[in-house]
Amino acid sequence: MKTVSEALLHRFALPSPRVPPELENHPMLQYLANRRSVRAFRDTPVAADLIHTLAALALSAPTKSDLQQSDIIVISDPGIRDRLNKLLAGQTWIGKAPAFLVFCGNNRRQRLVHEWRGRPFANDHLDAFFNASVDAGITLAAFILAAETVGLGCCPVSAIRNKAKEVSALLNLPDHVFPVAGLGLGWPAGDGEISLRLPLNVTVHTDCYSEAALRQSVENYDRRRVTIQPYRTQRHRSDYGESSDYGWSEDKSRQYSKPERDDFGEFIRAKGFDLT
Repeated sequence: MKTVSEALLHRFALPSPRVPPELENHPMLQYLANRRSVRAFRDTPVAADLIHTLAALALSAPTKSDLQQSDIIVISDPGIRDRLNKLLAGQTWIGKAPAFLVFCGNNRRQRLVHEWRGRPFANDHLDAFFNASVDAGITLAAFILAAETVGLGCCPVSAIRNKAKEVSALLNLPDHVFPVAGLGLGWPAGDGEISLRLPLNVTVHTDCYSEAALRQSVENYDRRRVTIQPYRTQRHRSDYGESSDYGWSEDKSRQYSKPERDDFGEFIRAKGFDLT
């Protein structure tokens, strides 16, 4: 395992932070600096007790105003899992993950509390949806941290929102409960690789937001991705052709040049949220 400095330099390139010497081999910081997504798993199952322990640890994470607006659905029924695999068939590795979970935002409990206590729900606007979404994201991140700490590998699945209506029906999600992400989970079949990230001068700001040298930094990052961590396939070749320097910005511009989840707002409104 790389030291914290080595791993951060590999992931972000320069400028890289000056890591205090006493933190170079700190176990948790080393894990975070070296972490990697896993999409290849051994056949070994993940014990239910372990999954539920990790869920409890994840739900120990911070939550907005103690509202506790996130839920975790552990998929154990083979029939439900099979239907989920088919809905997500575009990513074949998902069906091979020994365990699969769905992380949901839940604003329903808060509304029920208002009914039980006879008080108006005075915040029926966009923030209600946003708070539940952020809670679910925090819980997902905490679960990943806990799972990887015990040696499991995992990879979030945002594609579950491509089929939000179907997933919601399959999992019997009531109004004001919605899927945020799935998570494939299992014992890794390999080491994976450290994902390269945009340089820190692009994403870390001091005092105020800045786009100084943004384009040049992104172009440098593109070249680094092509050299060290090239994409295995190029999106939408029939529309955009084959690129000889297919880096991050080319991939992401191609990805978001096509409609994706354009029905998600309609789905969320149908769940009872007022997004104004």
